[in-house]
Amino acid sequence: MTVVGVGPGDPDMLTLKGRDAIQGADLVVGFKTVLDVVAGCTGNAEVRPMAYRDQESVLDYAQEQARQGMQCVVCVWGDLNVSAKELLNRVRRRAETVELVPGVSSIQLACARSGISLEESLFLTLHQRWDRGSELGELVDTLNQGRRNVILLPRPFDFMPPAIAANAITDGAETEHPVIVFQRLTLPDEQRWEGTLAELARVTEEFSDLSIMVFPRPSQEPD
Repeated sequence: MTVVGVGPGDPDMLTLKGRDAIQGADLVVGFKTVLDVVAGCTGNAEVRPMAYRDQESVLDYAQEQARQGMQCVVCVWGDLNVSAKELLNRVRRRAETVELVPGVSSIQLACARSGISLEESLFLTLHQRWDRGSELGELVDTLNQGRRNVILLPRPFDFMPPAIAANAITDGAETEHPVIVFQRLTLPDEQRWEGTLAELARVTEEFSDLSIMVFPRPSQEPD
């Protein structure tokens, strides 16, 4: 079984190796929004969308097809080494050999959009379900030190940018620290929100589950 990172959303961001793997597959599975990205290169492969409620049964089906000699590809968002740990573990439980084809990460796009360098930044992800206090401790410490940018992946649905901003302020972050929120990077409806932590904490509209936050160093003006 092969796991392919399809990139941040724009089909043109799919790597050549990822495209080749999908075009050579007998079965392609993934969440529907991810499969939409690769719809133009699945060829004659069987395509099986899955949701959280039925992902186990769809992956069981893929496992059976792989045992019969079929080439099976599981598609995930972006760089599969960033936020796909749970899905990767599910695939690995079902296959002796799993080939990983990483894709373009939203982290790279966020750096390019905001004009910051990854080597001068700290990357944090909240996808793992730890206690919120410990999750934000490193964020607040880094913001208050002011020596590094921070790139942060919110946890979809239950811990999104306004809540993160409010919790960071409660934990001691400066209310006027600048923050940028990118939504749906590379997609036609891509959006950019920019302001301070205090302003973000007051936002009431919903953010996309495909969001990434950038906290530039105060001395560095974003592009």
